[in-house]
Amino acid sequence: MLKLFKVKGFFAFIAVAFINAFVDLGHKIIVQNTLFKSFDGSEQVILTAIVNGLILIPFILLFSPAGFVSDRFKKPIVMRWAARFAVLVTLLITLSYYQGWFYLAFAMTFVLAVQSALYSPAKYGYIRDLLGSDKLSEGNSWTQSISMIAILSGIVMFSLMFENILAAHIVDLNSPSQIIQTIAPLGWLLVIGSIIEAVLAQRLPETPAGDPQQTFDRKAYFKGQLVQQNVRELWSQKSILHSIFAISVFWTVSQVLLAVFPSFAESTMGETNTFVVQSIMALAGIGIMVGSMIVGSLSRNHINLGLVPIGAIGFAISLSLLMNTETLTSSALIFFIFGLSGSLMIIPLNALIQFYATEDKLGKVLAGNNFIQNIAMLIGLSLTVLFSLAEFNEKWLLSILAIVGIVGAIHAIRTLPHSLVQIVISALIKGKYRIQVQGIDNIPAEGQGMLLLGNHISWLDWAMIQIASPRRVHFVMERAIYERWYLKGFLDLFGVIPISPTKSKEALEQVKQHLEQGEVVCLFPEGMISHTGQLGEFKRGFERAIEGIDAKIVPFYLRGLWGSRFSRSSTRIQENRRKGLKRDVIVAFGPPLAATTDAATVKQKVFELSIHTWQSYTDTLPTLAAGFIETAKTAANDWAITEANGKPISYRRLLTGTVLFSQVFKQTAGQNLGLLVPTTTAGAMSNMAALMAGKTVVNLNYTASPEAVESALVQAEIKTVITSRQFVKRLAAKGMDFAPLLKPLKVIYLEDLANKITTPQRLTTMAIVSVLPSRVLQWLYCDKRELEDTAAILFSSGSEGSPKGVMLSHRNIMANLKQIADVLNIREDDTVMATLPLFHAFGLTVTCFMPLIEGIPVVCHPDPTDAVAIGKGVAKYRATMLCATSTFLRLYSRNRKLVPMMFDSLRLVVAGAEKLNPEIRALFENRFHKPILEGYGCTETTPVAGVNIPDYLSTQSWKVQKGNKPGTIGLALPGSTFRIVDPETMETLPVDEAGLILIGGTQIMKGYLNNPQKTADVIVELDGVRWYNTGDKGKLDADGFLTIVDRYSRFAKLAGEMVSLGDVEQRVRTALTAPELPLVAINLPDDKKGEKVILLLEGEHDPQAVKQQLIDADMPALLIPANIFAVEAVPMLGSGKTDFSNSRKLAIELSS
Repeated sequence: MLKLFKVKGFFAFIAVAFINAFVDLGHKIIVQNTLFKSFDGSEQVILTAIVNGLILIPFILLFSPAGFVSDRFKKPIVMRWAARFAVLVTLLITLSYYQGWFYLAFAMTFVLAVQSALYSPAKYGYIRDLLGSDKLSEGNSWTQSISMIAILSGIVMFSLMFENILAAHIVDLNSPSQIIQTIAPLGWLLVIGSIIEAVLAQRLPETPAGDPQQTFDRKAYFKGQLVQQNVRELWSQKSILHSIFAISVFWTVSQVLLAVFPSFAESTMGETNTFVVQSIMALAGIGIMVGSMIVGSLSRNHINLGLVPIGAIGFAISLSLLMNTETLTSSALIFFIFGLSGSLMIIPLNALIQFYATEDKLGKVLAGNNFIQNIAMLIGLSLTVLFSLAEFNEKWLLSILAIVGIVGAIHAIRTLPHSLVQIVISALIKGKYRIQVQGIDNIPAEGQGMLLLGNHISWLDWAMIQIASPRRVHFVMERAIYERWYLKGFLDLFGVIPISPTKSKEALEQVKQHLEQGEVVCLFPEGMISHTGQLGEFKRGFERAIEGIDAKIVPFYLRGLWGSRFSRSSTRIQENRRKGLKRDVIVAFGPPLAATTDAATVKQKVFELSIHTWQSYTDTLPTLAAGFIETAKTAANDWAITEANGKPISYRRLLTGTVLFSQVFKQTAGQNLGLLVPTTTAGAMSNMAALMAGKTVVNLNYTASPEAVESALVQAEIKTVITSRQFVKRLAAKGMDFAPLLKPLKVIYLEDLANKITTPQRLTTMAIVSVLPSRVLQWLYCDKRELEDTAAILFSSGSEGSPKGVMLSHRNIMANLKQIADVLNIREDDTVMATLPLFHAFGLTVTCFMPLIEGIPVVCHPDPTDAVAIGKGVAKYRATMLCATSTFLRLYSRNRKLVPMMFDSLRLVVAGAEKLNPEIRALFENRFHKPILEGYGCTETTPVAGVNIPDYLSTQSWKVQKGNKPGTIGLALPGSTFRIVDPETMETLPVDEAGLILIGGTQIMKGYLNNPQKTADVIVELDGVRWYNTGDKGKLDADGFLTIVDRYSRFAKLAGEMVSLGDVEQRVRTALTAPELPLVAINLPDDKKGEKVILLLEGEHDPQAVKQQLIDADMPALLIPANIFAVEAVPMLGSGKTDFSNSRKLAIELSS
């Protein structure tokens, strides 16, 4: 709840609310204490009731004007003028004190109440303006709590000073004028308070302007027509009206208690000290304050209506006990319970009123709330006066209040039975789960039919939705579960709608009926709990249920239950996602959609909601180094990493070495640390040690040209490079001499570093990491870094130009590795085979950081083309996950020394970084009998954005959850989404229409290094989401699977028609019956057709013969290359992707 104070202006608002209540209460206490001293019996009860009535009458008379003022003008302005008016009123009150004008002071209670009546609707309306609908319960809790603190402090201060001043003077207690004159200095406290309030009101932030079109009909007001109209509007909104009635009962009973209890205490317990009596009644305020805190903690970002019946029961019990109490101690306890129970009722109901009231009528609704409450309180006080005149004693009056409380509790239980059960379920759930609600203001008001549609991730989904929703929800549930004898009665209480394949029509008809009646129905369109953590196919049955109905579709997304024991996730995921005593669950509601929205669009909106929930989730994640330490401590004795031909080392040893390395790396100059290391244990350790030292890692692409590497060194301002003598020699032997580039830099060789570390250092460090908890190790060894700080700078492949430095934050990488682990549903027996280079985003995030932080053993081999060594590593350590490019998979498929049985243990083979050639897929799958799951992403997306996953067959329902569609790159990862737009207008395109691919998600890069303009060119802000413009052309099908067509830059405009160069390449391979032939098509300017296609073929080829083959294969004439050149080798990057930049240069050279 303290997070609210980070909201600008909230402190000033709370302070204004405190002082306003303090000043109002101070004057009232002075008048009431004077009455208590000067009068007794029925006369005291009647006068006390009258003074309370004077406070209530302005709220009744000014009901319509107060609502108009709050809606017509900015709420802060209303509050400021009300505060200034209070200064004038308190000055007049102080004057009346000094003059001994008791009855004028008595009457000024009415004037001060006028100020409060005009101020109150603006105050409560301002909560929503300042905090938003999702923080209404917390905002109301703070407002209620601070008001109670003001009341309590006012009661204590003014009663104590009142008694002390009178005790110091000789006063005729039968003369109220003398009493008021004696305590006159207290008036200056009221004046000072009101001045401070006026000053603080000036600091309230501005909010949206009111409705300047609104006018106030004075004639209608004075005739009472305006009041009738406003009350009629309230009468049409049943939930608001019922809430107001319930709140009115509580405050009416409270007013009667304030009038009756002092006389009851005097006659029953013989207590005449006003401070003692007021202090006992003040315990109700403490109860309200404590209850407010409880409500706030149990209503995080949502309205917890389940507390209302609980509060009503406590309310009735406390009133029943009070009528029989005979001691001050028991009275004090009862008043505390009374206040505590009351706050459990009124705070959720106040939030509900503000939630349901529309923005343009919020002031009128809140003023109406005041009107009805004060009418009720005035009636209650009037009846109190009548009963006193009829000589009913105080015990009779308390008995009547007890009856009112019992009737109210019974009504609350009958009206909200599901809420009572909900609070029990909520209490059980919240012992293990912390629920956060996003977009609660997207839920339509009462009376509007609403169909909730979203992901189905666990058995607890229904409970989370009901807890999050302020409206009662009817759930559609599998009939086989509904008809279980031990569940049916309970589910009927919640109005569950059973559905089965044979009776789906009946169920959908029930859904339609509920929606027509303006109720809320929740349906999980996947039809089954996810077995993969991904969104399954959205069935279209709901389209029939909502057809022709004036209802809204509200998409929702649940995040945080994948990995719970109520989900279908693996044991490993469940262990890894268990953090602390409670699990964070986020329920996000999206903007309402039209009833005509189809399943594909709804699913897309659910995907987009996942971005916001993952953004909140990643706020709770540690930085990379801190996350590694947590894992290393948890799995200290498990093996962490090894070489394909080496021996495994444990997490304890790996953490020890990383800490020792980091101590040296901390001493290096500059923030960015260069790493020239292979995919080995030392390479992984060096990267993690650099992060632990607070550095930004820059893994240098040793397969790039010297010019590209030099550019990276300069751009990243690298002063120190970490490398290995042995690795540098190997590179030199392959013709990659780094000596000239390293000469001006400080170079730390890992072999030298390892030799300098003494045995005592190793043993001491190992002892420390073994004994100390992870939190202490993080504090000791991890330089302070934030999630938004840059963790790595990766230079893009440069496949279409000069490499760009891509800045990835700790949040980017942590989010992506969590997304990948979740969607791959990592298992206890998983082991990663890491072969991709660390300068590649795929290699760094997916096969290095992901296994190290998720606790998956990783087998390293530095050469992704060494098929046999990789096969041996997989076989030896029973690796289950292999990530590679299409190029490398081709090499594995063609290498006859790689025995197929070596890959037997693999359960996941993921292809990425370049488009997977269908022939290579078929070749690999035929040889190794392992399906390839194609993924998609780029350095700018950290890198994974989407991936195919294995299909899952449920043996309970015999339904298949589709995860893999060959030819596509799969669904977007959880927390990510794809959007296909027109490249010119950025308008979203329909399903199956190709356009520009945008990627949104928490893994989108920070930006390009030292190049804000280039960053601005590719980052697009749409609908509150940050999207990456991929430059790729693709299309989404109805299930959300993405198909890549080509890059927009890889199109040639031939005679006015756009031709995909990728399509040209594929057609050439097909025509030549050479599916693996290395080739590249390049577009160059042409005087006749605008552009022409140049084809580079690797190996010895006769260009004329090749062209004739293309013609014979009926290749369209437009697509046949203008020139064909045989080259020794098609230029390639170290990642295995085609080097389009150098290919273009070669094509230009050969064509000239």
